[in-house]
Amino acid sequence: MNAESRLPQKSRPGSTAGGGPVPRRRLRPVLAASVLVVSVVVAVVALVPGGESADRPATASASDSPSAAPPADPALLALARRESGDPYALGRRDAPVVLIEYSDFQCPFCGRFARETKPELLREYVEKGVLRIEWRHFPVFGAESEQAARAAWAAGRQNRFWEFHDTAYAHPRERDKGDFAEKALVAMAEEAGVEDLDRFRADLASPAADEAVTRDVEEGYALGVSSTPAFLVNGRPILGAQPTDVFAEAVEAAAVSEEARAQDGTDE
Repeated sequence: MNAESRLPQKSRPGSTAGGGPVPRRRLRPVLAASVLVVSVVVAVVALVPGGESADRPATASASDSPSAAPPADPALLALARRESGDPYALGRRDAPVVLIEYSDFQCPFCGRFARETKPELLREYVEKGVLRIEWRHFPVFGAESEQAARAAWAAGRQNRFWEFHDTAYAHPRERDKGDFAEKALVAMAEEAGVEDLDRFRADLASPAADEAVTRDVEEGYALGVSSTPAFLVNGRPILGAQPTDVFAEAVEAAAVSEEARAQDGTDE
Protein backbone atom coordinates (compact mmCIF):
# COMPACT_ATOMS: atom_id res chain seq x y z
CA MET A 1 0.00 0.00 0.00
CA ASN A 2 1.35 3.42 -0.82
CA ALA A 3 2.14 5.67 2.13
CA GLU A 4 0.64 8.67 0.36
CA SER A 5 -2.59 9.70 -1.30
CA ARG A 6 -2.36 10.55 -4.96
CA LEU A 7 -4.07 13.65 -6.23
CA PRO A 8 -7.19 12.46 -8.08
CA GLN A 9 -7.27 13.90 -11.59
CA LYS A 10 -10.89 15.07 -11.26
CA SER A 11 -10.71 16.19 -7.66
CA ARG A 12 -7.81 18.59 -7.81
CA PRO A 13 -8.21 21.92 -6.10
CA GLY A 14 -9.21 24.23 -8.88
CA SER A 15 -11.28 21.69 -10.79
CA THR A 16 -15.04 21.98 -11.17
CA ALA A 17 -15.65 18.29 -10.60
CA GLY A 18 -16.39 16.67 -7.25
CA GLY A 19 -19.62 18.38 -6.25
CA GLY A 20 -18.81 22.03 -5.80
CA PRO A 21 -15.20 22.55 -4.78
CA VAL A 22 -13.80 25.84 -3.59
CA PRO A 23 -13.89 28.46 -6.36
CA ARG A 24 -10.33 28.86 -7.55
CA ARG A 25 -8.72 31.92 -8.93
CA ARG A 26 -6.21 31.63 -11.74
CA LEU A 27 -3.08 30.13 -10.20
CA ARG A 28 -0.35 32.70 -9.87
CA PRO A 29 3.36 32.00 -9.36
CA VAL A 30 4.30 31.74 -5.72
CA LEU A 31 8.01 31.39 -6.33
CA ALA A 32 9.87 33.42 -8.89
CA ALA A 33 12.56 30.94 -9.89
CA SER A 34 11.32 28.09 -12.06
CA VAL A 35 14.49 26.17 -11.27
CA LEU A 36 13.19 25.87 -7.70
CA VAL A 37 10.12 24.00 -8.87
CA VAL A 38 12.23 21.60 -10.89
CA SER A 39 14.66 21.01 -8.04
CA VAL A 40 11.88 20.22 -5.58
CA VAL A 41 10.09 17.83 -7.94
CA VAL A 42 13.33 16.01 -8.67
CA ALA A 43 14.14 15.81 -4.98
CA VAL A 44 10.71 14.46 -4.07
CA VAL A 45 10.68 11.85 -6.82
CA ALA A 46 14.22 10.84 -5.90
CA LEU A 47 13.01 9.89 -2.45
CA VAL A 48 10.84 7.15 -3.86
CA PRO A 49 11.94 4.97 -6.78
CA GLY A 50 9.34 5.05 -9.52
CA GLY A 51 7.55 7.98 -7.91
CA GLU A 52 5.80 5.76 -5.35
CA SER A 53 6.18 6.01 -1.59
CA ALA A 54 5.83 2.81 0.41
CA ASP A 55 6.10 2.07 4.10
CA ARG A 56 9.61 0.85 4.66
CA PRO A 57 12.28 0.91 7.37
CA ALA A 58 14.03 4.19 7.86
CA THR A 59 17.35 4.50 6.10
CA ALA A 60 18.91 6.00 9.19
CA SER A 61 18.12 5.63 12.86
CA ALA A 62 17.49 8.60 15.07
CA SER A 63 19.62 6.85 17.69
CA ASP A 64 22.70 7.21 15.48
CA SER A 65 24.79 10.36 15.75
CA PRO A 66 23.12 12.67 13.24
CA SER A 67 25.18 14.13 10.44
CA ALA A 68 24.52 17.54 8.99
CA ALA A 69 21.95 17.78 6.21
CA PRO A 70 23.06 19.12 2.82
CA PRO A 71 22.61 22.89 2.48
CA ALA A 72 19.02 23.71 1.58
CA ASP A 73 18.00 26.05 -1.20
CA PRO A 74 17.45 29.46 0.46
CA ALA A 75 14.18 29.83 -1.45
CA LEU A 76 12.90 26.62 0.13
CA LEU A 77 13.92 27.80 3.57
CA ALA A 78 12.06 31.04 2.89
CA LEU A 79 8.78 29.12 2.59
CA ALA A 80 8.70 28.92 6.39
CA ARG A 81 6.37 31.76 7.33
CA ARG A 82 7.48 32.05 10.97
CA GLU A 83 4.57 34.40 11.63
CA SER A 84 4.20 35.55 15.20
CA GLY A 85 1.08 34.09 16.82
CA ASP A 86 0.31 31.88 13.82
CA PRO A 87 -2.58 29.61 14.96
CA TYR A 88 -1.65 27.08 12.25
CA ALA A 89 1.85 26.52 13.61
CA LEU A 90 3.31 24.74 16.64
CA GLY A 91 6.62 25.60 18.26
CA ARG A 92 8.88 28.55 18.70
CA ARG A 93 8.94 31.13 15.95
CA ASP A 94 12.76 31.05 16.01
CA ALA A 95 13.16 27.27 16.18
CA PRO A 96 16.17 26.16 14.10
CA VAL A 97 14.12 23.59 12.16
CA VAL A 98 10.76 24.07 10.46
CA LEU A 99 8.64 21.20 9.17
CA ILE A 100 6.04 22.32 6.63
CA GLU A 101 3.18 19.85 6.13
CA TYR A 102 0.83 19.76 3.10
CA SER A 103 -2.16 17.64 4.11
CA ASP A 104 -5.80 16.75 3.50
CA PHE A 105 -8.19 15.82 6.32
CA GLN A 106 -9.62 12.96 4.22
CA CYS A 107 -6.18 11.50 3.50
CA PRO A 108 -5.68 8.28 5.53
CA PHE A 109 -1.90 8.62 5.46
CA CYS A 110 -2.12 12.19 6.75
CA GLY A 111 -4.18 10.75 9.60
CA ARG A 112 -1.50 8.16 10.27
CA PHE A 113 1.12 10.89 10.54
CA ALA A 114 -1.13 12.93 12.84
CA ARG A 115 -1.81 10.01 15.17
CA GLU A 116 1.53 8.22 15.17
CA THR A 117 4.35 10.61 14.27
CA LYS A 118 3.29 14.13 15.23
CA PRO A 119 2.96 13.32 18.97
CA GLU A 120 6.53 11.98 18.98
CA LEU A 121 7.82 15.06 17.17
CA LEU A 122 6.03 17.30 19.67
CA ARG A 123 7.57 15.54 22.65
CA GLU A 124 11.08 15.14 21.29
CA TYR A 125 11.60 18.33 19.31
CA VAL A 126 8.81 20.92 19.46
CA GLU A 127 8.63 21.07 23.25
CA LYS A 128 12.43 21.34 23.41
CA GLY A 129 12.49 24.32 21.07
CA VAL A 130 14.22 22.52 18.20
CA LEU A 131 11.29 22.17 15.79
CA ARG A 132 8.40 24.27 14.54
CA ILE A 133 5.55 22.63 12.57
CA GLU A 134 3.64 24.73 10.05
CA TRP A 135 0.43 23.46 8.46
CA ARG A 136 -0.58 23.99 4.83
CA HIS A 137 -4.09 23.18 3.59
CA PHE A 138 -3.84 20.89 0.57
CA PRO A 139 -7.27 19.32 -0.07
CA VAL A 140 -7.04 16.75 -2.84
CA PHE A 141 -10.24 14.71 -2.60
CA GLY A 142 -12.89 17.16 -3.71
CA ALA A 143 -15.71 18.97 -1.96
CA GLU A 144 -15.56 17.42 1.51
CA SER A 145 -11.79 17.85 1.68
CA GLU A 146 -12.12 21.49 0.71
CA GLN A 147 -14.93 22.01 3.22
CA ALA A 148 -12.78 20.43 5.93
CA ALA A 149 -9.87 22.72 5.04
CA ARG A 150 -12.09 25.79 5.31
CA ALA A 151 -13.48 24.52 8.62
CA ALA A 152 -9.98 23.98 10.02
CA TRP A 153 -9.07 27.51 8.99
CA ALA A 154 -12.22 28.79 10.67
CA ALA A 155 -11.32 26.94 13.88
CA GLY A 156 -7.92 28.58 13.75
CA ARG A 157 -9.60 31.99 13.73
CA GLN A 158 -10.56 31.16 17.32
CA ASN A 159 -7.16 29.61 18.13
CA ARG A 160 -8.53 26.09 17.98
CA PHE A 161 -6.94 24.82 14.78
CA TRP A 162 -4.79 22.12 16.37
CA GLU A 163 -7.62 20.94 18.59
CA PHE A 164 -9.79 20.70 15.47
CA HIS A 165 -6.92 18.94 13.66
CA ASP A 166 -6.64 16.33 16.41
CA THR A 167 -10.40 15.81 16.49
CA ALA A 168 -10.64 15.40 12.72
CA TYR A 169 -7.76 12.91 12.67
CA ALA A 170 -8.72 11.13 15.90
CA HIS A 171 -9.66 8.00 13.96
CA PRO A 172 -9.91 6.93 10.31
CA ARG A 173 -12.99 8.30 8.57
CA GLU A 174 -14.77 7.28 5.39
CA ARG A 175 -14.05 9.46 2.40
CA ASP A 176 -16.88 11.44 0.82
CA LYS A 177 -19.51 9.78 3.02
CA GLY A 178 -20.59 12.85 4.95
CA ASP A 179 -17.98 12.69 7.72
CA PHE A 180 -16.92 16.19 6.67
CA ALA A 181 -20.33 17.62 5.82
CA GLU A 182 -21.08 20.95 7.46
CA LYS A 183 -23.10 19.46 10.33
CA ALA A 184 -20.27 17.06 11.16
CA LEU A 185 -17.70 19.84 10.95
CA VAL A 186 -19.65 22.02 13.37
CA ALA A 187 -19.78 19.07 15.78
CA MET A 188 -16.00 18.64 15.44
CA ALA A 189 -15.51 22.34 16.11
CA GLU A 190 -17.63 22.11 19.25
CA GLU A 191 -15.66 19.07 20.43
CA ALA A 192 -12.42 20.97 19.71
CA GLY A 193 -13.52 23.81 22.01
CA VAL A 194 -14.50 26.41 19.42
CA GLU A 195 -16.59 28.75 21.54
CA ASP A 196 -18.48 30.86 19.02
CA LEU A 197 -20.08 28.41 16.63
CA ASP A 198 -22.02 31.12 14.80
CA ARG A 199 -18.75 32.87 14.01
CA PHE A 200 -17.29 29.50 13.03
CA ARG A 201 -20.08 28.95 10.50
CA ALA A 202 -19.63 32.46 9.11
CA ASP A 203 -15.86 32.05 8.80
CA LEU A 204 -16.33 28.65 7.19
CA ALA A 205 -18.45 30.18 4.41
CA SER A 206 -16.37 33.33 3.99
CA PRO A 207 -14.26 34.43 0.99
CA ALA A 208 -11.34 34.72 3.44
CA ALA A 209 -11.49 30.96 4.02
CA ASP A 210 -11.32 30.37 0.26
CA GLU A 211 -8.37 32.73 -0.02
CA ALA A 212 -6.45 31.08 2.83
CA VAL A 213 -6.90 27.58 1.41
CA THR A 214 -6.10 28.75 -2.12
CA ARG A 215 -2.90 30.38 -0.90
CA ASP A 216 -1.66 27.07 0.50
CA VAL A 217 -2.79 25.09 -2.53
CA GLU A 218 -0.97 27.43 -4.90
CA GLU A 219 2.18 27.18 -2.82
CA GLY A 220 2.03 23.39 -2.98
CA TYR A 221 1.39 23.30 -6.70
CA ALA A 222 4.26 25.70 -7.32
CA LEU A 223 6.51 23.20 -5.56
CA GLY A 224 5.19 20.27 -7.58
CA VAL A 225 3.26 18.68 -4.70
CA SER A 226 0.80 16.20 -6.20
CA SER A 227 0.01 13.86 -3.29
CA THR A 228 -0.50 13.94 0.45
CA PRO A 229 1.03 14.05 2.91
CA ALA A 230 4.10 15.95 1.71
CA PHE A 231 6.64 17.65 3.92
CA LEU A 232 9.61 19.98 3.85
CA VAL A 233 12.07 19.81 6.75
CA ASN A 234 14.25 22.90 6.40
CA GLY A 235 13.87 22.45 2.67
CA ARG A 236 14.39 18.66 2.61
CA PRO A 237 11.34 16.94 1.04
CA ILE A 238 9.76 13.88 2.62
CA LEU A 239 6.86 12.23 0.83
CA GLY A 240 4.23 10.09 2.50
CA ALA A 241 3.60 8.76 6.01
CA GLN A 242 7.13 7.53 6.49
CA PRO A 243 8.26 5.90 9.76
CA THR A 244 8.83 8.31 12.61
CA ASP A 245 12.59 7.65 12.48
CA VAL A 246 12.72 9.19 9.00
CA PHE A 247 11.36 12.47 10.36
CA ALA A 248 13.55 12.30 13.47
CA GLU A 249 16.66 11.81 11.34
CA ALA A 250 15.70 14.73 9.10
CA VAL A 251 15.02 17.04 12.06
CA GLU A 252 18.25 16.14 13.81
CA ALA A 253 20.33 16.51 10.64
CA ALA A 254 18.76 19.91 9.97
CA ALA A 255 19.43 20.97 13.58
CA VAL A 256 23.09 19.97 13.26
CA SER A 257 23.37 21.97 10.05
CA GLU A 258 21.81 25.04 11.65
CA GLU A 259 24.10 24.78 14.66
CA ALA A 260 27.16 24.53 12.41
CA ARG A 261 25.97 27.48 10.34
CA ALA A 262 25.45 29.57 13.48
CA GLN A 263 28.95 28.71 14.72
CA ASP A 264 30.48 29.64 11.38
CA GLY A 265 28.71 32.97 11.54
CA THR A 266 30.02 33.57 15.05
CA ASP A 267 33.56 32.70 14.07
CA GLU A 268 33.62 35.10 11.11
